[in-house]
Amino acid sequence: MSRLVVVAGPSAVGKGTLVAALRVKRADVWVSVSATTRQPRPGEVDGIHYFFVTEDEFSRMTAAGELLEWAVVHGAHRYGTPRAPVEERLAQGLSVVLEIDLQGARQVKKTMPDALFVFVAPPTFEVLIERLAIRGTEDDEERQRRLQTAREELEAVAEFDVTVVNDRLDDAVAELEAIVASAR
Repeated sequence: MSRLVVVAGPSAVGKGTLVAALRVKRADVWVSVSATTRQPRPGEVDGIHYFFVTEDEFSRMTAAGELLEWAVVHGAHRYGTPRAPVEERLAQGLSVVLEIDLQGARQVKKTMPDALFVFVAPPTFEVLIERLAIRGTEDDEERQRRLQTAREELEAVAEFDVTVVNDRLDDAVAELEAIVASAR
């Protein structure tokens, strides 16, 4: 089996951008698709960006043990990683990357402690505030909730094996690519 790589960090730090760039550069990397109870954002496709499920379906999945990890994120919606696809890809020897939040990373650490845990950090908190505002996908109340969560998440950096500071995208992608390659 390959070693699982868990990528986590605050909202708007660029986790999704880094992982998407990694996927383009490395065809041998499989990125898990999370399930969520939130509504799709414009341009998001079910099964590609997320599996968009109802609250009832998410509850069924958790009760059946179908999720490797799950959490209520930003006090609003549930997100989780379907277990079976991750285990299948690891058994096939593929590099598997999970892009998840801190709560999920902590759960995975309990069930798969041999995974490699990567924290993506902003160069400064002010840059994170700017990125969240520029993204424009959340209203002011949601942005404030995400910034409060980000403050808490940034305090957990020592729980991770390695930190990638997402200052210059190309550099951060190259660093993440080297980390994933080392996990094989």
